[in-house]
Amino acid sequence: MYAFIEGKVCEKTNGCLVLLAAGVGWQINCSNNTLQAAPAVGETMRCYTVLNVREDAMELYGFATREEKQMFLQLTSVSGVGSKTALALLGAMPLRDLSLAILLGDVNALARAPGIGKKTAQRIALELKEKVTQADVSAQADTGSSAAQVPAGQADHVMEAIEALTALGYSAAEARNAVSQVRDQSDKAEELIRLALRSMAGI
Repeated sequence: MYAFIEGKVCEKTNGCLVLLAAGVGWQINCSNNTLQAAPAVGETMRCYTVLNVREDAMELYGFATREEKQMFLQLTSVSGVGSKTALALLGAMPLRDLSLAILLGDVNALARAPGIGKKTAQRIALELKEKVTQADVSAQADTGSSAAQVPAGQADHVMEAIEALTALGYSAAEARNAVSQVRDQSDKAEELIRLALRSMAGI
């Protein structure tokens, strides 16, 4: 219903942002990342929004970037993941790291977010693994869509390793699984490739 709301920042509180637009103060639920990305009170901000209508309430959720909004919609499409749980997960880590955790099926990383249990993390990884792509992770780095501003090469070695393995003929799923098992053992793509190949060979 509302693609975005652009207005003056009036309030920034824990989990909530108030924007003044067209004479209306819009109370918007936000992740910690969006709150950090929001400008100072009195300045103008464009907030990409999702309206959640329930029997007993109408709640507006807002995001600093289109990419974060899209991830919110994907997360809430997972069985058992509500709006507040999705916001908690979005605020627990930079968007690029979250996308990478889903791409690699890193259940432990997902489960570290507040309110996310192991079973919920497994459902998220399972249901979204085909929706989040390597291109998404790379695009988030290129556009700086993470509100926390992840350093641009922080996960590049992981992506390079996955892409190299797929170029060698392994499926995307095989490459993701292999790299996810060894990703903490090195910060160099060449070493990750070697370790992943050894892992797949059972060495």
